Amino acid sequence: MAKSSVGKRPAVRRARRPATPAVAPAAAAIRYIESSALLAALLEGDAAALAALRAGGRRITSVLTVAEATRAVIRARAMGRMTAPQEQAAIRAIQAFARRCDLVEVTDAVLGRVGRPFPVEPVRTLDAVHLATAEALGEPPQLLTIVTQDHRVRDNARALGYIVD
Repeated sequence: MAKSSVGKRPAVRRARRPATPAVAPAAAAIRYIESSALLAALLEGDAAALAALRAGGRRITSVLTVAEATRAVIRARAMGRMTAPQEQAAIRAIQAFARRCDLVEVTDAVLGRVGRPFPVEPVRTLDAVHLATAEALGEPPQLLTIVTQDHRVRDNARALGYIVD
């Protein structure tokens, strides 16, 4: 019988990166990167999204972000929006991004939270998974920045007290 993870904090796989010198608290902010921000930088070349992804601090994302971004790239190639070499480069960029982030699993606790209302409805299911993942981290909202390009995620993150970039 599988163990339930209801009520438990999600497992976080730490990013593999070299040790860095101590930084000022403001630069050490925790940044949850949501799929729309990654895709805006990757597929649209959005300069603001790229700058937000490159900002200092600890980067956290859901395994869902990696899956969504990979599917979006495959879909873009299938629809003729990118060439095979561009697709391969984008997949490598997603893999590099994932290595630079702490990856959070989608747990039973996250899925349980998805099934309850958010402050600003309606919210799409995958957006709710991102919001629930951010909440499940257990960080005080004032210490966690949600990096997103999606207005539903942005509106809810603000309503929940998070900083939004």
